Amino acid sequence: MPYAHDVKNEIRLQKFLSQSGICSRRKAEELIREGRVDVDGETAQIGQSVASGSAVVKVDGKRILANQQEHLTLALNKPRHYVCTHSDPFQDQTIFDLLPKQWQDPRLVCAGRLDKDTEGLLILTTDGELAQRLTHPSHQVIKRYLVRVHRDLEGEDIPKLLRGRTIEGQWLQFDKIIPPKHSQTEFEIHIDHGKKREIRRLLESFGYLVKRLRRTQIGGLKMRGLARGQARPLRKPEIQAILSSRGDS
Repeated sequence: MPYAHDVKNEIRLQKFLSQSGICSRRKAEELIREGRVDVDGETAQIGQSVASGSAVVKVDGKRILANQQEHLTLALNKPRHYVCTHSDPFQDQTIFDLLPKQWQDPRLVCAGRLDKDTEGLLILTTDGELAQRLTHPSHQVIKRYLVRVHRDLEGEDIPKLLRGRTIEGQWLQFDKIIPPKHSQTEFEIHIDHGKKREIRRLLESFGYLVKRLRRTQIGGLKMRGLARGQARPLRKPEIQAILSSRGDS
């Protein structure tokens, strides 16, 4: 199989795909393993490098161009009843409908989705590598959530929630719980990962029905000054602050 020979401009194929904004590096590896990526007319292999300025890279037959634009990263205060997808035939409202025209970019992806009934801080970015760093547990970026349940949280359940348990074949657990201060039904949860509906599923397994769930912080970024449904671009120092802080302070 031919490989690119311009060493100066060579980068790993996974990085090329993530920088193009179509997916994260992890997802790029999946696409390559599934045989959906071609380089210069040949099926790509894991570990392959490409010359970003000259290689013809295609995913599912569609050519992917090296990203020549500045990446766009937004913070959004997601309302309830909106889904984190560009289009859904079964849902009328997506988070991308909330964005002003100047930020309507099809390359934007959610760096850690929120389910339809969860609200709060959401990061959207065209930078696939940044999305990977924000979501993969190995980077330990803490997400804070404020949760309200239908009955008082019992103290004896806190260590059990921190130890976690297996539900439907998945191990679910919380990294930290800040007990209620004012209302015994409201408390804060910290996690550095994000399995599908993890907070709701784990709490429900202990008999707590979630009435409201809101993400308030990602790493060092707190949701301040954003009205519900409003978005704003993040500056590079803010992005670095998210990545440099685990968010547990």
